[in-house]
Amino acid sequence: MKNASWTRYILILLVFVLLSGSVGVRMISIQNIPAAQVILEKSKNLVGVTQTIYPERGSIYDSQGRLLAGNETVYEVGLDLRSIAQPETIAAVASSVLGLDYSETLVYAKTEPIENQKLYIVLDSFVEKEKIEQLELIEEDYKTRPIGKNETRPSLEGLIWTPYNKRSYPEGDVAANLLGFYSFLDRVDGRGYYGVEEAYNDLLACTPKQVYTPFDPQKISSVEDIPPGASLVLTIDREIQAMVEEQLAEAIEWSGAESGTIVVYNPEDGSIIAMATTPRMDPNYYWTQGSVFPGSTPFNRPISETYEPGSVFKVITMASALDAGAVKPDTIFNDTGSIMVGGSTITNWNYGAWGEQDMTGCMQHSLNVCLSWIATQLGADKFYTYLKNFGFDRNTGIDLGGESHWPLKLPGDNQWYEVDLATNSFGQGISVTPIQMAMAIGAVANEGRMMAPHVVKAIIIDGQQYEINPVIVGNPIKAETAETLTRMLVTSLEEESSVALVEGYSVAGKTGTAEIPTPFGYTSSVTNTSFVGWGPAEDPKFLVYVWLEKPTISIWGSEVAAPVFSKVVQKLVVLMDIPPDQIRLQASAEDH
Repeated sequence: MKNASWTRYILILLVFVLLSGSVGVRMISIQNIPAAQVILEKSKNLVGVTQTIYPERGSIYDSQGRLLAGNETVYEVGLDLRSIAQPETIAAVASSVLGLDYSETLVYAKTEPIENQKLYIVLDSFVEKEKIEQLELIEEDYKTRPIGKNETRPSLEGLIWTPYNKRSYPEGDVAANLLGFYSFLDRVDGRGYYGVEEAYNDLLACTPKQVYTPFDPQKISSVEDIPPGASLVLTIDREIQAMVEEQLAEAIEWSGAESGTIVVYNPEDGSIIAMATTPRMDPNYYWTQGSVFPGSTPFNRPISETYEPGSVFKVITMASALDAGAVKPDTIFNDTGSIMVGGSTITNWNYGAWGEQDMTGCMQHSLNVCLSWIATQLGADKFYTYLKNFGFDRNTGIDLGGESHWPLKLPGDNQWYEVDLATNSFGQGISVTPIQMAMAIGAVANEGRMMAPHVVKAIIIDGQQYEINPVIVGNPIKAETAETLTRMLVTSLEEESSVALVEGYSVAGKTGTAEIPTPFGYTSSVTNTSFVGWGPAEDPKFLVYVWLEKPTISIWGSEVAAPVFSKVVQKLVVLMDIPPDQIRLQASAEDH
């Protein structure tokens, strides 16, 4: 019995070996068939695929952690021409859910695929998740719907949807000129334009990677995790930014100005607290840029639009002369109403003579004649050396895309004339940007230290936050000069009972009214009006620069820009939690 079993086992084993050999020979035979070789070669590619993965773009937050720019999932809906079974069904559903044209979609769906040519057609982009959920419900319904014996099951086969990230700006147009925008129409070549999105594009985007993805579900866990781009924390406060934008809009409507700019700058560390300007667009609809900014209209006026600032520039001239010792605060100038410089006659804004004035009086009454005389006392070489030290010959280097400046005319240049020394002293014949003025005058507010303006407070990479250190870009004047001029400007505003004053707070500041140059010379009927001021005067936490272009209610900065400064500061001190002078100084005295 045992022998019989053993014999049976041997026979089974021999049969198995013979069969295996036969199969092996057959496989070898098959492998030698040319068509099979093609199939086998293609099968090698079925183990996985190599794709270019674009990291999720980093987010942008305000100084309090509120999201200003992030990402949301949207979908691209398209047709795989190789697998479409029912073009009419697809066209009907796409028309109903996505709002696409039925006839046009049907033509696409009936397109015959051609090998090595277009096999995929995009029907719609940026489709919201809600609509995709509707498509998924319809697809599931078709798959599970009971059908009769002679009925054909409806099918969406060939209609596919692919998720991807779309840049999202939840605050709409708030801080839009600072943020810029990200163009995502082309996911391969998409990049940031203007503002923070442009300046920090490489950090936000990070580097795309070639990633191999296996088809085997058991091996998917081995796929490399692609970290997102760096995120940014800005220096601006969303609430302050929105307030300043609201005040600017009201000021433009009230004054009839063509456009306007307000910059809130911290002179202690160079941080931008707010930067408002017009026009402005919602970056969620960045393709409207051409209509919002027609022609050469700048995207962000504070950093790229140059203009003749007028009398706010007298702060720079006086600072330079005091620092060089060309004048002292108690120097007396007898204003006769005119002065001759370079063969040209300079007059005051009201063509009047103001008699004997000390330097504070010259600033208080904004006397062109006095400032021209001061510039001649300083001399052209020293005057323009100070202007360069204040940064007027270059960009500030602010971390925003699109900054520009107007070249500074200097003695020896073909376009410079001796009279320019006088006119430049009171802000005429010289072009600046608001950010240049904020940085330069910030040195007066900050004991002579000039801080680089910046909008990024910190960078977040791999969960680690790296703070951006303030940068001193120069010391154009001594601390004593800065303190002296600040006191002079406080006195100037108080003695003239300026509408720029803020109850309970000491502020230093200066108005500006600038005639606008035309091909036919300057016109006095249309002006640029400005005001620059900082406070609290003895320990500044903010500097506010206001520029309203071509107001119709008045041509004077003292009547247009100065009250806007006051309104902004009244709200600013509340939002920044800055107590009135009396309370703040009392608390400081008790601490000591």
